[in-house]
Amino acid sequence: MRLQTKYFGELDCPDHERLHFQRGLFGFEEERDFYLLPFEGSGGSLLCIQSASTPALAFVAMNPFPVKPDYAPVLAEAELRELGVERSEDLCFYVLCAVKDPVGESTLNLRCPVAVNDRTQEAMQVILETDVYHMHHKLSELSGEGGGC
Repeated sequence: MRLQTKYFGELDCPDHERLHFQRGLFGFEEERDFYLLPFEGSGGSLLCIQSASTPALAFVAMNPFPVKPDYAPVLAEAELRELGVERSEDLCFYVLCAVKDPVGESTLNLRCPVAVNDRTQEAMQVILETDVYHMHHKLSELSGEGGGC
């Protein structure tokens, strides 16, 4: 599929790499298909969640584990079933990043990660039922700091 993107111009993106969100992302429920595109030079930790149908709709996301190695999201049984897995550990997780200047002031939403079944490309944004994570963790305050938005 030829895809017009917000950050990368026009790209060829294979259909089998398209993520499908049965319910869309929070606030964008009508948008169901996205691509996960890495930013150059990030080693795959800094990504763009790009809408397949709306070029201007893209979110900066991170693999949370390089900056928060003890991150341990646990999904509800119904969410696991919907994604076709038995355990949260069977999923890939990405967190949305609000990029700020300076970079250390950027925040990560660890409370509402995007969970992806990398075998089926089914994805879901969830709200974790825990008080351990919130929506505005400063990048500069996370233990594994080094990666970045």
